[in-house]
Amino acid sequence: MEGLCGQETGFREDQSHSESPVVLSSFALQQELDCIDGGCNYDITTANNAVTSTPRLQISRSQNESLKQSWEMNYQEAAIYLQEGENNDKFFTHPRNPKALAAYLFAHNHLFYMMELLTGLLLMMLSLCEAPAVPSLRLDVYVHATLELLALVMVAFELCMKLRWLGFHTFIRHKRTVVKTCVLLLQFVEAIVVLVRQTSHVRVTRALRPIFLVDCRYCGAVRRNLRQIFQSLPPFIDILLLLLFFMVIFAILGFCLFSTNTADPYFSTLENSLVSLFVLLTTANFPDVMMPAYSKNRWSCVFFIIYLSIELYFIMNLLLAVVFDTFNDVEKMKFKSLLLHKRSAIDHAFQLLVSRQRPMGVSLKQFDGLMRFYRPRMSARDRFLTFKALNTAGGPMLSLQEFYRFYEVTGLRWKPRRSGEHWFDDLPHTTFLIFRGINLLVKSKAFQYVMYVVVAINGVWIMVETFTLNSEFSWSKSVPWSYIVFLTVYGVEVLLKISGLGPMAYFSSGWNLFDFFVTLFAFLGLIVLAFNKEPFYFIVVLRPLQLLRLFKIKQRFRNVLDTMFELFPRMASLGLTLIIFYYSFAIVGMEFFADVVYPNCCNTSTVAESYRQSNVTVGNKTVLEEGYYYLNNFNNILSSFVTLFELTVVNNWYITMEGVTSMTSHWSRLYFMTFYIVTMVVMTIIVAFILDAFVFRMNYSRKNRELVDNPEDENGIVFEVDVNRNEALATFELYKRICPGSSSLSSLQRVLLAMDRGGHSALVYLGRRSRTKSDLSMKMYEEEIQEWYSEYSRESIPQPDQSLEQELDSPTSDQSPFPQPQLNSETGPHTIN
Repeated sequence: MEGLCGQETGFREDQSHSESPVVLSSFALQQELDCIDGGCNYDITTANNAVTSTPRLQISRSQNESLKQSWEMNYQEAAIYLQEGENNDKFFTHPRNPKALAAYLFAHNHLFYMMELLTGLLLMMLSLCEAPAVPSLRLDVYVHATLELLALVMVAFELCMKLRWLGFHTFIRHKRTVVKTCVLLLQFVEAIVVLVRQTSHVRVTRALRPIFLVDCRYCGAVRRNLRQIFQSLPPFIDILLLLLFFMVIFAILGFCLFSTNTADPYFSTLENSLVSLFVLLTTANFPDVMMPAYSKNRWSCVFFIIYLSIELYFIMNLLLAVVFDTFNDVEKMKFKSLLLHKRSAIDHAFQLLVSRQRPMGVSLKQFDGLMRFYRPRMSARDRFLTFKALNTAGGPMLSLQEFYRFYEVTGLRWKPRRSGEHWFDDLPHTTFLIFRGINLLVKSKAFQYVMYVVVAINGVWIMVETFTLNSEFSWSKSVPWSYIVFLTVYGVEVLLKISGLGPMAYFSSGWNLFDFFVTLFAFLGLIVLAFNKEPFYFIVVLRPLQLLRLFKIKQRFRNVLDTMFELFPRMASLGLTLIIFYYSFAIVGMEFFADVVYPNCCNTSTVAESYRQSNVTVGNKTVLEEGYYYLNNFNNILSSFVTLFELTVVNNWYITMEGVTSMTSHWSRLYFMTFYIVTMVVMTIIVAFILDAFVFRMNYSRKNRELVDNPEDENGIVFEVDVNRNEALATFELYKRICPGSSSLSSLQRVLLAMDRGGHSALVYLGRRSRTKSDLSMKMYEEEIQEWYSEYSRESIPQPDQSLEQELDSPTSDQSPFPQPQLNSETGPHTIN
C-alpha cells in the first residue's frame, strides 16, 4: 500500500476537505428539508455543487463546517447500517430523521439493554412472591403489585423510545412490538386491579410475562430458537395429526376389545382408552397397561405390539426425520438470509462513504470516520490495520468487493509478530539450543502419544482405585501415591510446553488451556488433601477430566468434542427457551392446580397408593410409609418447575396427571397432554439441532481435511498485515490533522517507536479471532454462496428514477429519507428491504 505516502491517497488536508459525499445521510436530508421549511440561510446543495464545480477554489468556513457535518452524519448512518446487518435488524426500523436518531441511539446502548433485561427478569421473578408464593419469599399484595407497576412503567418507557425512533406506521408494522404493547396494556390493567382490591385473582395472563424478556436485545438467540420452532411446526403438525389419527383408531379398537373385562380399568371407557394409549406412547405405563388384557388372553399382546411398532418406532422416528430435514433447510436459509442481509447493509454503508470525486472506493479517512462510530473503543492503530487487512489490492482506496469482507476483519485482535520464529530466538546460543530441543520435543508425535498412554494408564488406575474403595474410606486419611506420580507427570508436561512453545503460543490453544486448568485443579486438590480441607474435597473428583484429552487421538472423537463445545452457547439459549415454556406452563398450573394434591388424597383414583401416607407397625417398631408423589405439586413456582421437569422425563408422569385429575376434573388431562406435546416439539428441535451440528461438522471435515489434520492447530482465523515505516508515518500525520490531540494517536506512536527501537523498516501484525460456525458455513456452502450473490444482484436492480435523471448533480434530489444506492455494474445495485 505504497500509495499511502503519495498525493493520490486523499490524505492531504485540502483535498480531503473538498470531497463531498455521493449520497447524503437521511439525517442530513431531513435537516435540509427542515431548514428549507424554516427559512435557513444555508443550502447544502449549493455547497456540494460549488465543491463539485470548483474543487480547487478556497471553500468558505461555513461551507467547510457543513460539509464536515455531512460526512459525520454519513459515517454515523453507515455505522448504524452495519450494526443492523450484524444484528439482523430489518432496515424498515432504520432511523429516518435526527429526532429518531436520538431515540435510536438512546435505545441502542448496553445500559438500555441491561434495563430491558432486568425489567423482564423482575417481572418473571415476581411469581416467587405472588400467591401462591414460595413461603420464605412471600410479599404483601401492595408490595409486589407496586413492583409490577414500576416494571411495567419501565417497559412502557422502552416502548415510547421505540415509538419515537420508528414512527407510528413502522411501529404497528413490527409484529413483536405490537404483541408486547398489547400484553403490556393487559398487565397494566390487571396490576392496577390487584393493587386496588388488595388481593390477587386468577391471573393466567402472567404466563405471558416472558414476552418482555424475550424481546430484550440480549435474548436474540432465544427469539431465533422460537422462530425456528414455529417454522418447524407445519411438517411437525402434519406428522402429529397422523400420529393422533392412529391413536384414535387404536383407542376405538382397544375399547371394543377390552372394555368387557371389568378388571381392566385402562379401556373401560373411550376416554380412558385414549388416555391410556397416549401414556403408552411415552412407555410410562408399559407393560402395566397390557397386563389385565394379557392375563385374559395371551393374544391380546399383538394389539400392543402393533400399536407401539407403528406409533413409537415408526411415526415418532419419522417425526424426528421430518423435523431434522426441515431444521436443516431452515438453518441453511437462515444463514443465506443473514449473509445477504449483511451484504445489503455493506452496500448501504459503502454508498454513504464514497465521495463524488472518487465514487469507486473508500479512503482511509472515510473508513476511519466509520469505525469511530462502529467501534468507538478501537484504537487508531487497529482501525488502520483493519483497513489494511481489507485492502488486499494494495491501492489507496477500498473497492466494494474488498469492503464486502468488512464483517470478517472487524473482530480481529491485532498483535505484532515476533521478529523470530520462536520466542527464544534472541537468547544466548546455549540457552537457545536448550529451548529449541524442548520445542522439538513437545511438538513431536512421540511426545503426544506418550502423554496419551500416560493419560490412559491414569484412567485405568483411577477406575481400579475407585473400585477397591469401601464405605469406610476417607480422603483425609491418606493421599494416594498414584495421585502424586501422575500429577508430577502432568506438571512437567505443562512446564515443558510453556517453555518450548512460549506462554503466548501455549495459552492460545484451547486444548492447552484445558490441560493447564485441569492440572491446576489437580494441584489444588492435592493441597486440599494435604491440609485436610474437607469441604473442598470435590476438587479431587475433577481428576478424571484428564481423560478427555484422549479425544484428540482420533478425528471422529475430535469432531464429537468440538461439536459439543460449539453447541454449548446454543444449548444455553435452547435451555432458556425451554425454561420460558416451563414458566408459562407453571403459571397456568399454579392458577388451576395449587394445593389440590396432598398426603392421602386421590383415594378414588388408580394411583392412590402413590399419595398414601400412613404409619405401619412392624414388630415393635412403627415406620412411616408414604408415597412421595404429593410433593409433585403446583403450590409455588419452584415446585411447579420440578414437577414439569419430571413430566418432561415422562417416567411415571401419568401418576402426577391422574392424581391432579382425580382432585379436579377430567379436563385437567388436557394441560398435561398439551405440555407433553409442547416439550416433545422443543426436545425434538434440540435433538435435530444436535444432529445438524454434528452432521455439518462431519461433512465439513470430509470436505476440508487439510484444515483438521493437526489437532493442535487452533489458531482460528488469522490475517497478516505488513506495515512499513513510510506508511505508518503518513498515517500518523493524517490522524494528527483529522483528530488532533486525540488519545488514540498514542497507539500509532507506539508503532513508530517499536520500529525505532528494533531498527526495523517494517513490522508484521497478526489479527486473530476464533473460528465461528459462520466461517465454517462460508467454506461449506462456497458454491451456493456465489449463486446467492448472483441472485441477490439480479433481484436488487432498481427501476430508473426520472427525478434522479433530471438532477444528477444534486445529492439531495431524492427527497426520500432513504437514498437509493447506486452501485457499479460489477456487483449490481439493490433496494432497501
